[in-house]
Amino acid sequence: MKIAIIYYSQTGHTREMGSVIAEGVERAGGEARLFSVEEPVDEEYVNSCDGVIIGTPTWLANTCWQIKKWFDVDSGKLKLAGKLGGVYATAHYAQGGGDVALMNMIGHMLVKGMLLYSGGASLGKPFIHLGPVALDSVGTHFEDCKEDFRIYGERFARKAGELFEK
Repeated sequence: MKIAIIYYSQTGHTREMGSVIAEGVERAGGEARLFSVEEPVDEEYVNSCDGVIIGTPTWLANTCWQIKKWFDVDSGKLKLAGKLGGVYATAHYAQGGGDVALMNMIGHMLVKGMLLYSGGASLGKPFIHLGPVALDSVGTHFEDCKEDFRIYGERFARKAGELFEK
């Protein structure tokens, strides 16, 4: 299965966590490529993907404007309907709005006609209901949660495989 990870990253944290998710996808036997919204994405690759995961830094308790613009304008040529969609975020603090940022992106994915991934509690710990969030100002959380991001990538890839393997 092929997965595109599309993100915006100002400090490098969101890109780094996208790379960790890609490691998880590859551990599950999938192929993952990362694309920054600051550059044109490979339309052919994204259109051929089984799933798309979007990552955002959390700004003012919400999705950054670059990702919002990508959904509103730049993603228009892509065939996202019917693909498995997932989200992740980076933030400074637990109460910084990472969950709101995730929900905002989920809303955009629904409008695009995507199927949404959530392992919920059904897969056991770590519970990743909406998508993983990495916090960079809370002790060692940023480093400590990398395994959760890998697990998210693995679980996402396995679900994409279940849904779309031919």
